[in-house]
Amino acid sequence: MATRRKSKGRKSNGNGGRNSRSTRTSNDGRRGDAIALLKADHRQVESWFEQFKKSRSQAKKAELAESICNALTLHAQIEEEIFYPAFLEAAGDKDLHHEAEVEHTGAKNLIWEIEQAGPEDEYFDARVNVLAEMVKHHVKEEEKRDGMFAKARQADMPLEEIGERLMQRKAELQGTMGDRMSQQRSARDSKHAVMR
Repeated sequence: MATRRKSKGRKSNGNGGRNSRSTRTSNDGRRGDAIALLKADHRQVESWFEQFKKSRSQAKKAELAESICNALTLHAQIEEEIFYPAFLEAAGDKDLHHEAEVEHTGAKNLIWEIEQAGPEDEYFDARVNVLAEMVKHHVKEEEKRDGMFAKARQADMPLEEIGERLMQRKAELQGTMGDRMSQQRSARDSKHAVMR
């Protein structure tokens, strides 16, 4: 549940309060603005990383790693296609934008390695743990007081409309994700069958 803060001397953003904190009714990513959706993704992946660290079952770790990689792939794509360009246009902060893009590239490279190697790889746990650290840093940068999300609010981005676009695109991508996952599993299984 989102908490409400009193606004001390803040000017109205002229949009009828659509983007104000007081109009956000949910932080679950289903209702609310773009930032609520993106933060909900962050919390979900953080939860999966914690479960991964605690698990002693390789099968469970493989399942969690697949969920993590898929969620991060979707999250990065909708941010890069929709949120980041809107942020750059509204806030004009090239440094924050470019750092976020570079961090995404690093994470996507590691995701690719995790997906290609699979849970049988001796570096599997290490790769997932390093990915967790990379994501933790990236989330901290986005969510800190003077981070991208705060600057997006200050720039009066149309966060409700962007949130709708993010949800629509995420739904489209989830539809195609199943095919990609099946292809990756088949390729990985074939590779491991040859190696045995």
